[in-house]
Amino acid sequence: MRILFDPDPRAAEDIFSKADYDRFLSSYDVVSWNGEDRPNFYNRYLPTAEVVISQQPMEHEQLEIAPKLRAIVNVETNFLPNVDYDACFQRGIHVVAPSSVFAAPVAEMGLGMALSLARGIHTAHGDFVVGRELYGLDGNTEAELLAGADVGFVGFGDLGRALHKLLAGFQPKIRAYDPWLPDGVLSRLGVEPASLDDVLSKSRFVFVVATITTDNAHLLNAAKLSLMQKGAKLLLLSRAAVADFEALKDFAGSGRIQVATDVFPEEPVAANDPIRNVPNILFSAHRAGALTSALQNIGKLVLEDLGQFARHLPPVACKRAERETVSRLRSKPIDKS
Repeated sequence: MRILFDPDPRAAEDIFSKADYDRFLSSYDVVSWNGEDRPNFYNRYLPTAEVVISQQPMEHEQLEIAPKLRAIVNVETNFLPNVDYDACFQRGIHVVAPSSVFAAPVAEMGLGMALSLARGIHTAHGDFVVGRELYGLDGNTEAELLAGADVGFVGFGDLGRALHKLLAGFQPKIRAYDPWLPDGVLSRLGVEPASLDDVLSKSRFVFVVATITTDNAHLLNAAKLSLMQKGAKLLLLSRAAVADFEALKDFAGSGRIQVATDVFPEEPVAANDPIRNVPNILFSAHRAGALTSALQNIGKLVLEDLGQFARHLPPVACKRAERETVSRLRSKPIDKS
């Protein structure tokens, strides 16, 4: 099975362990892009490629010269609007991405940030370093328990479900808002289906784990944030564009809510960005999922589905682009520059 391999902006060593990369090269006829003229490279090898591992555009003109193509694998892990998905669906070309690899590490970071917001771990540390620590009850005047708390989810995909598992020991009451899932599915997953307004108004902790779509940009605006309880915690773990950051800064700065965020509208954040000085925000520099172990799971999932393709079976490890929703996704591509 011939594979055109162009993982840029990721590198092979980012997504494969050495053993998995050796297996990849020994098991398949791999032609790799190595920095040469990319259009010429694609024109040369697309006509014989059965699988393309790339996030480069695969529009009508590229697909036209790839008669043998059976799958496109995006190891950048987002479904980007640079593929002629309709043509792929018509031809039976699978478009897949191993995006689930980040669910567990981001969920762990989300849990840690929630505990830090609840118990003031990061602020107490900062106070201690400068000699302003408060002992005992005096140091817990704004603390609360995650155990038994009302918890809300905005979105309930892979990341939401991974977080749900981690939260089980805390026995919270969980409500979830996800307009792409039926209430029955949410109920069977062990959460209470709820409207966005109920999730925001009834939760002490709100985990925002929805991907960005054509429908939910700035979903969490000032009007929606005003529904949150005083002192409630909002944790933004998926895509920055779901929230209006100007409103977030206002609500956190006033002390109305506490915020934790791993994502920002523009990254890297400018050194003079005013958000750096806003109180009541716990910052993480988009590092929640960036673990070597998580990245190398990309290669493992890709190898599993390459095995499926080689046996003329459908993919089972990676997430498939769905006809009804892929055109509505609006995630930004990663930038490793």
